Amino acid sequence: MEKEQMESIRLAAENDRPISEDLALSVLRSSAADLPQIFSAASMVRHRHFGDSVGLCSIMNAQSGACSEDCSFCAQASCHDTDADVHPLSSTEEIAEAFHEAARLPVVHFGVVTSGCTLSSDGVERICSTVRQNKNERLNWCASLGCLDYDQLCKLKEAGIKRFHHNLETAESFFPKICSTHSHRMRLDTIRRARDAGLEVCSGGIFGLGESMEQRVEFAVSLAREAVDSVPLNFLVPIPGTKLEKTEVMKPLDILRTVSMVRLTNPRAEVKVCAGRLHLGDLQSMIFYAGANSMMIGPLLTVAGRGVEQDLKMLRDLDVEYAL
Repeated sequence: MEKEQMESIRLAAENDRPISEDLALSVLRSSAADLPQIFSAASMVRHRHFGDSVGLCSIMNAQSGACSEDCSFCAQASCHDTDADVHPLSSTEEIAEAFHEAARLPVVHFGVVTSGCTLSSDGVERICSTVRQNKNERLNWCASLGCLDYDQLCKLKEAGIKRFHHNLETAESFFPKICSTHSHRMRLDTIRRARDAGLEVCSGGIFGLGESMEQRVEFAVSLAREAVDSVPLNFLVPIPGTKLEKTEVMKPLDILRTVSMVRLTNPRAEVKVCAGRLHLGDLQSMIFYAGANSMMIGPLLTVAGRGVEQDLKMLRDLDVEYAL
């Protein structure tokens, strides 16, 4: 990286400004020797807005499989031949039990996730009823229920849902390569409706789908434009039976470069590392130096996570703060 580029990144970090698209691309193309200075800038931004605090979240796969959409990466798409579990929406009692189990962990957000383009009205009401009857001062309810309308999102807000999760998945220019059954615009409209309904917005996506570096930057900048509250970063875990089963996974340093790029283009958003963290191997703890301030722990949807105790030991070793 040119000295002038590195200086511009540092100045942007010092002045709490997002870096330009050209600088974001230079971060993705940086050498290993450049990374300490890039991490320094990303850590400066992270620390300014989040201090030494790390936010943890967990999710429940409340309705799995049999999805009519054809997202090329997804084990739950009915067009794919995978071993993904298939079950209807969990009962109120099952969802409540998972919530209270999560409350025993040091997590601050618990997400109810359902497969399919959108959850039925009856399903939304079941979620709302469960949320109304189960509260915890520390643990916030979140929901990932597909492309809901404004009235449904308002019902979730009134019931006590704090944050609505709905990934844009990838850059608009690349989206048609990974999904043909719905549009990028449909997803964008959903997160805007969630914001209008008074919900916090959690929206990110998956890197390593075959997109270009320019499209990774395009994606990160689009999230900044929407001023989302939380950006969950996933890194493709190729699943046998899906269209992307033979895709090469991202290398550890490329994952860390991506984390820094997203942090530096979205300085005030929560940056959360989720699926694919295991690709980092021995470098998992570096996500925080690269600019992340949050991560998902516990079971994921259709791919393996890491043991909770291993993750908590890593945080203790890093001497960072997290909810107890």
